Amino acid sequence: MKIKSILAIPFAKQITKRIYKWANTPEKTQEKVFQKLISQAKNTEFGRDHLFSEIKNYKDFKKRVPIQDYEGLRPYVEKVVEGESDILWKGKPLYFGKTSGTTSGTKYIPLTKESMPEHIKAARNALLMYINRKKRADFVNGKMIFLQGSPTLEEKNGIKIGRLSGISAHFVPSYLQKNRLPSWETNCIEDWETKVEKVIDETINEDMRLIGGIPSWVQMYFERIVERTGKKVGEVFPNFEVFVYGGVNYEPYRKKFEDLIGRKVDSIELYPASEGFIAYQDTDEIGMLLTLNSGIFYEFIKADEFFDESPKRISIADVELGTNYVLILSTNAGLWGYNIGDTIEFVSLKPPRILVTGRIKHFISAFGEHVIGKEVERAMQSATDVTSASVNEFTLAPQIDVTNELPYHEWFVEFEKEPDDLVSFSKLIDESLQQQNSYYYDLIVGKVLQPLKVTKIKKGGFHEYMKSQGKLGGQNKIPRLSNDRKLADALLEFKLK
Repeated sequence: MKIKSILAIPFAKQITKRIYKWANTPEKTQEKVFQKLISQAKNTEFGRDHLFSEIKNYKDFKKRVPIQDYEGLRPYVEKVVEGESDILWKGKPLYFGKTSGTTSGTKYIPLTKESMPEHIKAARNALLMYINRKKRADFVNGKMIFLQGSPTLEEKNGIKIGRLSGISAHFVPSYLQKNRLPSWETNCIEDWETKVEKVIDETINEDMRLIGGIPSWVQMYFERIVERTGKKVGEVFPNFEVFVYGGVNYEPYRKKFEDLIGRKVDSIELYPASEGFIAYQDTDEIGMLLTLNSGIFYEFIKADEFFDESPKRISIADVELGTNYVLILSTNAGLWGYNIGDTIEFVSLKPPRILVTGRIKHFISAFGEHVIGKEVERAMQSATDVTSASVNEFTLAPQIDVTNELPYHEWFVEFEKEPDDLVSFSKLIDESLQQQNSYYYDLIVGKVLQPLKVTKIKKGGFHEYMKSQGKLGGQNKIPRLSNDRKLADALLEFKLK
């Protein structure tokens, strides 16, 4: 055993103990964060406009700071982009995380000298907690790779701009630099397909032990390795131990990954966003630990009340298990009452652990069913678990424009291995969805909807679609479901004939 892995184990134990100290006192931890945020931002333009100097508690905050998305904060953000100081947070941000929104176009999310270290610390802590529960740290002696966006940054008015994953590449700890692949030059390649081939060139003969990235793009990397070598990934990388992922649920991909690898490997789920590093997996059980002491004050609104005129906002003190909440952030990067667009539910309260259940705008409720991402992913998993089918990618949308039949949910599925009986496979998905969602069940039983239909997408079809949209690779991902037909109709071009 090498010195790094020897030292990592007691260090991981020490850090884990510290983490659970704040995690097991969630209300106290969040109150400290809240007071510090208000104190540090009271002299900013936003703080003066919203009378931060008069805010003593959460009740005061709710009266003065509205819930808002990027459009609500845009007037302030534009001043920051133009180089003004002390607008949303003291001074100027170090970076802007550049993201694309469906309604807001390009968004510039500030990353400050206070917030950026929290992103790095959370990623580190996720690995340390894995080491602590496994009581081994062999992967730190081998090579690691995170498939990510280019670290090449633009600059505007003294503030660097890039994708979060690319910005993070500038903060790899020195003790991991020698272990990190691919090379800087390869990481800077913009074209995803060219980049993947170059990444394989640089990794195929290395002792890869940790591999990370969004599952759909790591899958492409694995598939190309298998094509090139004729071997399973686990044979090419015999010491490959742990897969680190975020951005989407891994479960729909797990069966395919294990087939590509040739065996099971451990996994660590992360919940990073440009707005903040929100949660990470801390046990082998379901759920991720909410980062309560990372400069983020969290609020929660029940998802089924979110579009009411005055939805009720609550803090960590009042959350309940099993309720679908819209996640609201106020951060040490200057986001205030910010609707990140994600929905979550708690699976544990002390310490607080969450599941990401979907996006508040990504649901199907064309008929009042309000089907969410978590439900469709579990339905697909229930079908693949009991059949020989293997799925690469899928999404769904309502089909309302029908003649002489009832409307239905249309599932667009790219199979790696098709089920022996597509009708039975579809029925398994539909039955699971009915069991999870009583509204959907009532609509099926009441003959308002007919059971779902599967439209097969050709192999590689989702990648072709993403390429056609200029969104191949990096942090881009297919939404699991949509309440309109925009994506669905575009995918018809890639329908299996």
